[in-house]
Amino acid sequence: MSFRKSIKSILFRILNKDPEAIVVTFLSGEPSRAAAMAAEVRRLIPDRRHLTVAVEAGALNPADIVLEPGSTWHLYGQLRRRLHRYRVGLAPVLFDGTRNSRSLRLAAMLFAPPRILAYNVRLERHHLRLRNWIASLLFLRGVPLDRIFLRPYWLVPWKRDRSSAPPLSREFEGRPLSKTRPRIAILTPYLPWPLSHGGAVRMFNLLREAAREYDIFLFAFHDLQRLEDLGPLCEFCCKVTVVQQPRYREPRWSSLRPPEVNEFDSHEMRRKWEKICRDFAIPLRQVEYTALASYGGEILVEHDVTFDLYTQIHEKERSLRSWWDLWRWKRFESAAVKEFRRVVVMSAKDAGLLATGNTVVIPNGVDLERFQPQPEIPGRNLLFVGSFRHFPNVLAFRFFTEQILPSLTARFPDLQFTVVAGPDPLLYWKEHTGCLTLPELPNLRLLGFVADVRPLYAEANVVVVPTTVSAGTNLKVLEAMAMGRAIVSTSSGCAGLGLEHGKSVWIADTAEAFVDGVAQLLEDEELRGIIANNGRRKAVAEYDWRALGRRQNDLYDELLNPGRVRLRAGTPSDLESIVRIQKQSPESSQWAADRFLAYDCTVAVRNGEVAGFLVSRQTAPGEREILNLAVAPEHRRKGVARALMERELGEHSGDFFLEVRESNLSAQNLYRSLGFCEVGRRPGYYDHPREAAVVMRLQK
Repeated sequence: MSFRKSIKSILFRILNKDPEAIVVTFLSGEPSRAAAMAAEVRRLIPDRRHLTVAVEAGALNPADIVLEPGSTWHLYGQLRRRLHRYRVGLAPVLFDGTRNSRSLRLAAMLFAPPRILAYNVRLERHHLRLRNWIASLLFLRGVPLDRIFLRPYWLVPWKRDRSSAPPLSREFEGRPLSKTRPRIAILTPYLPWPLSHGGAVRMFNLLREAAREYDIFLFAFHDLQRLEDLGPLCEFCCKVTVVQQPRYREPRWSSLRPPEVNEFDSHEMRRKWEKICRDFAIPLRQVEYTALASYGGEILVEHDVTFDLYTQIHEKERSLRSWWDLWRWKRFESAAVKEFRRVVVMSAKDAGLLATGNTVVIPNGVDLERFQPQPEIPGRNLLFVGSFRHFPNVLAFRFFTEQILPSLTARFPDLQFTVVAGPDPLLYWKEHTGCLTLPELPNLRLLGFVADVRPLYAEANVVVVPTTVSAGTNLKVLEAMAMGRAIVSTSSGCAGLGLEHGKSVWIADTAEAFVDGVAQLLEDEELRGIIANNGRRKAVAEYDWRALGRRQNDLYDELLNPGRVRLRAGTPSDLESIVRIQKQSPESSQWAADRFLAYDCTVAVRNGEVAGFLVSRQTAPGEREILNLAVAPEHRRKGVARALMERELGEHSGDFFLEVRESNLSAQNLYRSLGFCEVGRRPGYYDHPREAAVVMRLQK
């Protein structure tokens, strides 16, 4: 034994302490995480004596020292008595936010302040030191270890760990260019294939519909090393340009722009965006998501009003961080939406939030051909579809499994809960919660990416949407409606879809109300069927991707050909506009809304909105009758009525008949210019006011 060690041994014997320092690990958190921490500490320091301390030991954590529950000072006193003869060399402590372990964590810090090795929920470790108090404070507040030592470039310009946007890209050729189809460029933050979450589903379906009339140039970010099959994207896109996603290494608080905007700031993408659009003379550019708004274009698609989401988060947290996120997003988004000729939003609610005057509502939709109602299978099966990539879905999952599912399981022991969490659920679960493992519950089936979710909807009895914060509209709600399944949702989960509580959805905003709603639907088959059937009818009437694609193409045509009259078949989503035009046209026939689509209905679209309509039917072989024709007042004398009539006469052969009010001379002149002749009169044919009808005929 060396002289130094001998002196050290004598000194500690005088102090009545063991001269060899020990490791005291405090099991101050969730049991499985605490066990993992203790095992890692033993592995890292194998040559020291280890003791574990807990307030309540269990089978998973058989602690060496079990303290009596009490206040921080009571626990500190016990530690002093139980460990007075030991010299503590290291004190690992788990800081995972578990509330019932808070007193033990504080007692540990009082007992061995210079020896604390802190572990967070991710089981990252950091020595708490006064000299690096900022880093220690950030670590205790839950900031990931790899971001604690990030410094903004404007404060530390010489730092090594800098953001980077590699000038890497690849181009893929798709279908041949057309000489007649107009060209549109669309920029997205990720490839809309596979259909692993709602944003991809929307973009894919509307790209497919746009490709019927336009040549599409798609630009997207992706990790080029993980680039796989582009699927059918090249089937309806003429060119797909993929750029390496940047690596952003700045503190989230350190910029005036939201960090999500900076994460997609790429010189290579800007170069490709400008060069390809210039080389191919692309007249119309569309940007998906607000985070990409700085790239510029004519159309911005707001999948959600982002500051609405951060408003909800701030109302719950009321922290400086949540205020700063909200302030930055509101500042950036409010300015960005004014730079585009049109801003597409998902609902009238979102249009009202922006209030810029350049918004167009094209809601989310569903593929009604794929998602068909299926007979229910007897059981008590619940389904939640929500990719963990989108953090509100993680919050929703935790809300349901922690506050709702235990009560439902106690009430229905045979209950089964299936969750579709999207690709890499564990990766995003760790990122958003810090937990290393996904929950394992006896009645929980947690799935990753599912290529076809229809069988899961078919086996479900009730679909749940327990989102506590949400913006935009949820496609998972529309899919469940189309599949004929009853839905229990929070208000935010079904916002903007025009659903009614107790009729087309069951709305519950608290855990207790959610439990009661699910239980009532599971027990009441008749009510479940009513809500399911009403939801299906709503989906068919308003949320068919085909109809929504036509509205999108109307918008493109409006911007490419201002003032041009565009004609197409009427859809259920046009009924509101048709009824409005009819009310503004007392000289035309006044019908109930449900009658228009029972016949052949053509609508005229001008400047992005329905400007007029024509309804006709075949009355006999070689004979048709024009039943109703009306044009909105603001679109009259623009050639709308003539375009509708010429389309009708050009598509059908034979004789045409119509009636027109005796006083409506302008309409009679239009019909005569098209070849109609008066063949009779019907006294008192019209009401309000009562008036004769002029019967006119065109022989072809």
